[in-house]
Amino acid sequence: MKIIIRSFFKLLRLVLGPFMLLGELLTRPRGIVRNPAAQAAVDQQCRELALYQYKTCPFCIKVRQEMRRLSLSVETRDAQQQGDNRAALLAGGGQTKVPCLKINDAAGNTQWLYESGEIIAYLRQRFAVA
Repeated sequence: MKIIIRSFFKLLRLVLGPFMLLGELLTRPRGIVRNPAAQAAVDQQCRELALYQYKTCPFCIKVRQEMRRLSLSVETRDAQQQGDNRAALLAGGGQTKVPCLKINDAAGNTQWLYESGEIIAYLRQRFAVA
Protein backbone atom coordinates (compact mmCIF):
# COMPACT_ATOMS: atom_id res chain seq x y z
CA MET A 1 0.00 0.00 0.00
CA LYS A 2 2.84 2.36 0.86
CA ILE A 3 4.37 1.85 -2.60
CA ILE A 4 1.06 2.69 -4.27
CA ILE A 5 0.69 5.91 -2.29
CA ARG A 6 4.28 6.97 -3.03
CA SER A 7 3.83 6.16 -6.71
CA PHE A 8 0.62 8.18 -6.82
CA PHE A 9 2.30 11.26 -5.34
CA LYS A 10 5.33 10.90 -7.61
CA LEU A 11 3.02 10.77 -10.62
CA LEU A 12 1.02 13.72 -9.31
CA ARG A 13 4.23 15.74 -8.81
CA LEU A 14 5.41 14.75 -12.29
CA VAL A 15 2.15 15.94 -13.88
CA LEU A 16 1.58 19.06 -11.79
CA GLY A 17 5.22 20.06 -11.30
CA PRO A 18 5.68 21.98 -14.56
CA PHE A 19 2.48 23.94 -13.90
CA MET A 20 3.62 24.78 -10.38
CA LEU A 21 6.99 26.01 -11.67
CA LEU A 22 5.25 28.08 -14.34
CA GLY A 23 3.00 29.58 -11.67
CA GLU A 24 6.06 30.41 -9.56
CA LEU A 25 7.66 32.12 -12.54
CA LEU A 26 4.55 34.11 -13.45
CA THR A 27 3.87 35.26 -9.88
CA ARG A 28 7.47 36.12 -9.04
CA PRO A 29 7.38 39.00 -6.52
CA ARG A 30 9.45 42.12 -6.88
CA GLY A 31 12.19 42.20 -4.29
CA ILE A 32 12.67 45.00 -1.82
CA VAL A 33 15.33 47.53 -2.75
CA ARG A 34 18.11 48.28 -0.31
CA ASN A 35 21.05 50.62 -0.73
CA PRO A 36 24.16 48.80 -2.02
CA ALA A 37 25.89 48.70 1.38
CA ALA A 38 22.83 47.27 3.12
CA GLN A 39 22.30 44.68 0.35
CA ALA A 40 25.96 43.66 0.62
CA ALA A 41 25.51 43.14 4.38
CA VAL A 42 22.39 41.05 3.75
CA ASP A 43 24.20 38.99 1.10
CA GLN A 44 27.01 38.35 3.59
CA GLN A 45 24.49 37.12 6.18
CA CYS A 46 22.81 34.90 3.57
CA ARG A 47 26.06 32.96 3.16
CA GLU A 48 25.29 31.44 6.57
CA LEU A 49 22.01 30.00 5.26
CA ALA A 50 21.06 27.12 2.98
CA LEU A 51 17.56 26.02 1.97
CA TYR A 52 17.04 22.30 1.46
CA GLN A 53 14.08 21.94 -0.87
CA TYR A 54 12.30 20.08 -3.65
CA LYS A 55 11.83 22.08 -6.83
CA THR A 56 8.08 21.40 -7.11
CA CYS A 57 7.12 21.30 -3.42
CA PRO A 58 4.41 23.95 -2.84
CA PHE A 59 5.79 24.80 0.60
CA CYS A 60 9.29 25.20 -0.85
CA ILE A 61 7.89 27.45 -3.58
CA LYS A 62 6.25 29.56 -0.87
CA VAL A 63 9.60 29.98 0.92
CA ARG A 64 11.47 30.75 -2.33
CA GLN A 65 8.88 33.43 -3.18
CA GLU A 66 9.42 35.04 0.22
CA MET A 67 13.19 34.94 -0.30
CA ARG A 68 12.68 36.80 -3.59
CA ARG A 69 10.35 39.30 -1.90
CA LEU A 70 13.06 39.99 0.70
CA SER A 71 15.84 40.07 -1.96
CA LEU A 72 17.78 37.25 -0.31
CA SER A 73 20.44 35.23 -2.11
CA VAL A 74 20.17 32.07 -0.03
CA GLU A 75 21.75 28.94 -1.50
CA THR A 76 19.16 26.30 -2.42
CA ARG A 77 20.01 22.62 -2.27
CA ASP A 78 17.87 20.00 -3.95
CA ALA A 79 17.18 17.18 -1.48
CA GLN A 80 14.65 15.27 -3.58
CA GLN A 81 17.03 12.72 -5.10
CA GLN A 82 19.33 10.42 -3.18
CA GLY A 83 22.72 12.08 -2.86
CA ASP A 84 24.91 14.37 -0.80
CA ASN A 85 22.26 17.04 -0.13
CA ARG A 86 19.67 14.53 1.06
CA ALA A 87 22.26 12.74 3.20
CA ALA A 88 23.40 16.04 4.75
CA LEU A 89 19.78 16.97 5.53
CA LEU A 90 19.16 13.62 7.21
CA ALA A 91 22.44 13.67 9.13
CA GLY A 92 22.14 17.28 10.30
CA GLY A 93 18.42 17.83 10.70
CA GLY A 94 17.42 14.29 11.56
CA GLN A 95 14.76 13.95 8.86
CA THR A 96 14.40 14.43 5.11
CA LYS A 97 11.44 16.79 5.41
CA VAL A 98 11.47 19.94 3.28
CA PRO A 99 11.62 22.87 3.27
CA CYS A 100 14.42 23.07 5.79
CA LEU A 101 16.61 26.09 6.42
CA LYS A 102 20.11 25.38 7.69
CA ILE A 103 21.35 28.29 9.78
CA ASN A 104 25.03 28.56 10.72
CA ASP A 105 26.04 31.20 13.24
CA ALA A 106 29.38 32.92 13.83
CA ALA A 107 30.19 30.58 16.74
CA GLY A 108 29.96 27.57 14.41
CA ASN A 109 26.61 26.31 15.72
CA THR A 110 24.05 24.95 13.27
CA GLN A 111 20.28 25.13 13.58
CA TRP A 112 17.88 23.26 11.28
CA LEU A 113 14.55 25.04 10.87
CA TYR A 114 11.66 23.07 9.37
CA GLU A 115 8.14 24.22 8.38
CA SER A 116 7.60 26.89 5.75
CA GLY A 117 5.73 29.22 8.11
CA GLU A 118 8.54 29.16 10.67
CA ILE A 119 11.17 29.69 7.98
CA ILE A 120 9.27 32.66 6.53
CA ALA A 121 8.78 34.16 10.01
CA TYR A 122 12.50 33.78 10.71
CA LEU A 123 13.50 35.39 7.40
CA ARG A 124 11.07 38.29 7.88
CA GLN A 125 12.24 38.88 11.43
CA ARG A 126 15.90 38.83 10.42
CA PHE A 127 15.84 40.58 7.04
CA ALA A 128 12.66 42.65 6.65
CA VAL A 129 13.09 46.36 6.16
CA ALA A 130 11.37 48.39 8.87
